[in-house]
Amino acid sequence: MQSFRSELENLHNPTVEREIIDLDRRIHLYREGKIDDTKFKSLRLARGVYGQRQPGVQMVRIKLPFGKITFKQIRRIADLSDEFASNKLHFTTRQDVQIHYVSLDRTPELWAKLAEDDITLREACGNTVRNITASPAAGIDAKEAFDISPYAQAMFEFFLRNPIDQEMGRKFKISFSSSEEDSGFTFIHDLGFIPKVKIEDGKEVRGFKVMMGGGLGAQPLMASVVHDFLPEDQMIPYTESTIRVFDRYGERANRNKARFKYLIQKLGLDEVLRLIEEERIANKSKSFIVDRNLVPQPDAPTIKEIPTAIIENENAYQRWRKTNVYPQKQDGFYCVYVKVLTGDMPSDQVRAFVDAIEGFVANEMRITQNQGLLLKYVRPEALPYLYKQLDKLGLAVPGFDSITDITTCPGTDTCNLGISNSTEMAKVLENVLYEEYPELIYNRDLKIKISGCMNSCGQHGLADIGFHGSSLKVAGKVVPAVQVMLAGGPLGDGLGRAAERVIKVPTKRAPQTMRSVLDDYRENGLEHELFKQYYDRQGKDYFYQLLKPLADQATLAADDFIDWGQIGEYKPEIGVGECAGVVVDLVATLLFESEEKLSWAHETFDVGQWADAIYHSYNTLISAAKALLLSKEVSCNTQVGILRDFDKHFVAVGEVRLPEGFDTFESLVLQINKNEPSESFATTYLQYADAFYQEAKDAYAADIATR
Repeated sequence: MQSFRSELENLHNPTVEREIIDLDRRIHLYREGKIDDTKFKSLRLARGVYGQRQPGVQMVRIKLPFGKITFKQIRRIADLSDEFASNKLHFTTRQDVQIHYVSLDRTPELWAKLAEDDITLREACGNTVRNITASPAAGIDAKEAFDISPYAQAMFEFFLRNPIDQEMGRKFKISFSSSEEDSGFTFIHDLGFIPKVKIEDGKEVRGFKVMMGGGLGAQPLMASVVHDFLPEDQMIPYTESTIRVFDRYGERANRNKARFKYLIQKLGLDEVLRLIEEERIANKSKSFIVDRNLVPQPDAPTIKEIPTAIIENENAYQRWRKTNVYPQKQDGFYCVYVKVLTGDMPSDQVRAFVDAIEGFVANEMRITQNQGLLLKYVRPEALPYLYKQLDKLGLAVPGFDSITDITTCPGTDTCNLGISNSTEMAKVLENVLYEEYPELIYNRDLKIKISGCMNSCGQHGLADIGFHGSSLKVAGKVVPAVQVMLAGGPLGDGLGRAAERVIKVPTKRAPQTMRSVLDDYRENGLEHELFKQYYDRQGKDYFYQLLKPLADQATLAADDFIDWGQIGEYKPEIGVGECAGVVVDLVATLLFESEEKLSWAHETFDVGQWADAIYHSYNTLISAAKALLLSKEVSCNTQVGILRDFDKHFVAVGEVRLPEGFDTFESLVLQINKNEPSESFATTYLQYADAFYQEAKDAYAADIATR
């Protein structure tokens, strides 16, 4: 504990220090049985602490906006992985870093040490705005209208710790693409932004094409265009209004229907857009000017003598040059992509990697959506030396972002929801591709992605050939299987398509499944015909018939009952997923939460943060009303439902008296979106919250006294 406290002294950030101390305090209360398990789960998830498959240890997710990381930061994470975790870093499809096998009791100390290098765990998991993702080449992309990095950073900063997104029904995902190629996959996000420029009165005006309501998972939906050109100063206000609507109207009881895309399905896009417009009056600002220099370009490495690098295998070097090295928009510089197998890099390799490249590239990397790394500002004369250094570490593998660069989630290695061992299957498939289809290292049009379950962390729905973990029951036994999905991916400028489910085959037959599809495409596809076009021309049933023999249960062999990387027969062991917190339904706990939110309302009010004070007051009113409803065994699945049910069960029958001028509790609470966030309204609204919390507390005490 003394070491932990000394780390806090190095932070010089009272907000982060307070959060870490609070996490430590709550862990102790949880250990003592004073905090309900489901409530504690919600709390730790919002601090990046996620239960993993193995009991007693945690996965810690480190939040890195748009994948930006410095050499100092990645060294720090590698060192802390050795000290606290499993000596390995995992790069995710959302440009985060995860480390595994961390003791819950040590997470505050880990967070404190990470925070010394400006790294946060806050809101990396849970029912929050997740990591803001973006095209990794933003800032150096010759096709970009402008660098979207400052806008992604501003979005991250605005919503971190923002009261409107701390306890939503589910997570909310935002992405930026640098160009119309849409390498940020805006079409699968709750909100996606593509930069646009137009000329008005001879001046360049920046804005964004806005995509809304996309998502993968078991029921993938593609986003809709809601703005062709949203002015840049409206990006954050529009996002705030959208999240306010999701928080108020989104599902909370059935987590399978709690994503924003389902709210749009339920209410209709036009109604959601109307509610967003109605909410704008309550925003913190009506116009938010993003500092275009918020994320400056990193300095290019200084010119120095480059050690002689003799290339023994010129063919291998040229393959790497053609597939992993690209010119930047900055004249005279190249970027280099590093392929990381299954997104996993041992901490020793991380340190050796940084030592090898430092001084020859810019001191900033970007984690890519396919779990690799992007290096910037490489001078052409340094490329042979850089290749040699990467090759020594096994990191000069050609074919970045080609079909040979397979994306995969951790699967059954660590995830509670994992059904199949996706990482081992990815390694096997990559070996087949390099050995049998070496020409495909140059093919960046075809993609293979794997998820250990249907939840799409491996983005299988975006693949030309996608697999997700499943199972088959055969003669009383369970066979590990994969659902084969074909012809998904981006189409450009916000358009995209989800891969289509074709057939389910035993996991061990995934290599032959891949061979069958690739061989058929090679033999029968037209010249320059993309696989998606070929799939559409042939039709789903054609591929079903092609792969049907591989699904034949009559031909199962003993090996088909064993998953990749295992030695015994397959046994599905699926835990409870923690992609979002579970709704807490204890009256006392809800009242405790109400009191806590009320204290936050007063704290923010005292420092003049009127909008935050108003939203904390709003949450106090909602939590206290929910507590009283649950005392009558009335449960609600949305915040607006709580308001209406409270009127029915309390106001209409005279059990609660409202302030003068209000006939319904709903009309009182929804003053929040009828008023500007002024000091005057914040004062009045906080008074409502104070009075209502006290009334709810008294009612609960009276109820307990009569039991």
